[in-house]
Amino acid sequence: MLRCMSEKRRPKIPSQDRLERQAVYYLERYASSADNLRKVLERKVYKACMAHDLAPESYAEAIDAVVDKAVQTGLVNDRAYAETKIASLRRRGKSALRIVAFLKSKGIDGALIDELLETSEDTDGAAAWAYAKRRRLGPYRRAEHRADRRTKDLAALVRAGFSYGLAQTIIDADADETDGAPD
Repeated sequence: MLRCMSEKRRPKIPSQDRLERQAVYYLERYASSADNLRKVLERKVYKACMAHDLAPESYAEAIDAVVDKAVQTGLVNDRAYAETKIASLRRRGKSALRIVAFLKSKGIDGALIDELLETSEDTDGAAAWAYAKRRRLGPYRRAEHRADRRTKDLAALVRAGFSYGLAQTIIDADADETDGAPD
């Protein structure tokens, strides 16, 4: 029997085994925190329960058991996840404020985030330079357009979560000074 392209496949009724397989499949593709894995499984259960007129609350214990098992087996490690995300986001030019917001949205504990940011070798300064370089702000902009765009470049850095003083230092730096900026 052929299905119409707009017709979607009906999700199967959740079971402990199915939830474990879904968790492993998700973790094979994406790094995740325990809380984020819980949210993913809750969405899958909710979708299946709506299709079968079941109560999603009845699967809470099964979801908790799957997440606990993933943590115990080492598939999920909040500390390692946070460390790699911090390093990755810093390389992409994200400020500490943005990193904290992102990690909190993934369910990482605030104390752990603060501890890891304090011990991180990467700084907001290096991230701000990376952001300016990626967006071609300040010293990375063409010389003839720099003066006209100074205010907008400052605003872009501040909106990205960097302090005004740091933004000013980067935007007002000479093009020659970018050689000393961290890559």
